[in-house]
Order: sequence, then structure tokens, then C-alpha cells
Amino acid sequence: MKKRVLVVAPHPDDETLGAGGTIAKFVQQGHEVSVLVVSGHLPPIYSRADYDVTITEAARAFSILGITKSRFLEIPATMVGEQPAGVLNGEVAGMIKEIKPQIVLCPFPDRHIDHRAVFESVMVATRPVAAGCGIEVLAAYETLSETHWNAPHMEPNFVPNWVVDISAQIDRKIEALTYYESQIPSFPGARSLEAVKALAIFRGTQAGFPFGEGFQIIRMIG
Repeated sequence: MKKRVLVVAPHPDDETLGAGGTIAKFVQQGHEVSVLVVSGHLPPIYSRADYDVTITEAARAFSILGITKSRFLEIPATMVGEQPAGVLNGEVAGMIKEIKPQIVLCPFPDRHIDHRAVFESVMVATRPVAAGCGIEVLAAYETLSETHWNAPHMEPNFVPNWVVDISAQIDRKIEALTYYESQIPSFPGARSLEAVKALAIFRGTQAGFPFGEGFQIIRMIG
């Protein structure tokens, strides 16, 4: 049965780092995948030119993964938490009302302050009321260089309880990431292509297959 999937990304590249293989798999299975990008490299910390570069990179990555619908809120990076809660929640809720997704993937509340703010907003917007009643799976993905820097036992730790087999999609994920040239460092950078592939091997072998993406299920009905 065809599903509608919404991936909420704090910044361009988070969707691919955290769920690129799963997105490609959903698309190949005939599901509709939409992406909401909340923030980006905008003034005052970055220049508009920096943002335009990442948007171009995102468009290329989305094309590789098969994403045909996306929305960018254009909130300056590191300032998501400064937005009025009602406004940010409304933007996310509006996307959910429009798309009516059965599956929602969001960032784990990790070291990046934007990831935490987006997670909180998604938790409000996906409550099982109105359009939220149609959500069958709500899960959080991990983001290399942020999720794994939480303080052990002092902050939430990412412990996946759902691993998607992306063995047939790992090359497509890596290809999509290569378009994020401004964001992906060379090895041994924490989000280098080698690190991304190593994590996929680790998550996959945890579940008995070559490459995987891990998620923490927040709510699931069936």
C-alpha cells in the first residue's frame, strides 16, 4: 500500500545523513516522500550566498534520492529555538495537515540546539489529534557529528529499536551526500563519507544485514 512519508530536517543534509537510504528505499517501493527543511546557513552567522549553495546542493541530493516535494522555512541556523513556539509548531503542523503522512521521521534531540528545537516542535505537531491521528510511525534518526556527542547518561542517548536494511540503497545515499560538498568533510571528519558508510555497516550488522539506518521509534500503531 502506498504511504506518504514526511522527513523533517533541521538543516539541508540532515535528511540524507540520517535517513537517505531509507528515503531512497521508500521511493523505490512507490511511496511519496516529502522533506521539510527548517533552518539553513543564513545571516547573521552566514551569508545568503552560503545558504544558496546549500539549497543547490540539497536539490541535487533530493534528485538522487527521488524526493519530489520539499519546503524550506529559511530560519537562520542556531536560531530555530528563538522562533515563537506557536509559529514553528504551526509550520510543522501545517505540513502534516497538507501531506497527511503515515510515516514521520525527525531528528533525535542531540548536541545541536536546532535539532532539539525541531524535535520538540515535531513532538507537538504530531500529537494523535486531527491530522496526527493518521501517523502510523513516528521515529527519530541519528545525525553523525551531533547525535553521538551527547553526554552519556546525562543526556538522551541514541539507542535504535528499528533498523532499516539499506544494503541496496547505500550507494545512492553516498552519491547524494557527495553533492553536499560544502557540508561533508574529508576523512576522518565525523560526517565524512567513510564515517557515514562505517555507521551504516555497524547498524546493518547489528540487525543481520550489510548496511542499515537506525531509528528510535517514538510512536507506532498498527
